[in-house]
Amino acid sequence: MSSTTSTATRTSSSTTSTGIPQTAAAGGLSFTQPPNTAAPSFYKIAPENVITIGWNLTSLYVTPTHLTLSAYCSANGNTYPVGPTNGIIDGNAKSVTWNPYEYNQIPGVTPLAEASYTLRITDERGANAGAQPGMFSPNSQMTFALYKPQSYTAISDGWSCTACSGTLGLASYPLSFGLIATTVVMVVSGWHLLRNGIGGQRGH
Repeated sequence: MSSTTSTATRTSSSTTSTGIPQTAAAGGLSFTQPPNTAAPSFYKIAPENVITIGWNLTSLYVTPTHLTLSAYCSANGNTYPVGPTNGIIDGNAKSVTWNPYEYNQIPGVTPLAEASYTLRITDERGANAGAQPGMFSPNSQMTFALYKPQSYTAISDGWSCTACSGTLGLASYPLSFGLIATTVVMVVSGWHLLRNGIGGQRGH
């Protein structure tokens, strides 16, 4: 009788209420696109630019009902849904496609800024769900940046290089630059000759 009770006690303490071993690792995901080891990615906010994010689910005993993907921007404090379904996808999904440009065209939304973002992925338990054996853990390991490409403006339409320095400007006119350089050399050489001549006269 005591042996049976002891066995039952050990069994209940080594598993959770859902039958997951207490020694099981916390579940989560590993990014495949871009890979976990990749540097932060830069994505264009442009009509033709669709972003694909992929992953593999890891160490799960319980599959999430759904996953929620969002992009947090620390520059303005806003959080944006990621994906075509307001950021909510099936719990078995292993990738999502996202078009930031199309999102910005939705009436009434706060446009995505040109800034850095942190991708947040949670299951139906939300961002405050702690790490538990075999259960999905919230993930915020991926960072990326969004930018808008500059439109082309021809010189004939008034384009000018505002970032160019005066030196670069002179380099565009080699004849002027050569004359200035020659004049500087002549002045410096003449000064040295004059100084040496005066010094020689004083020596006599």
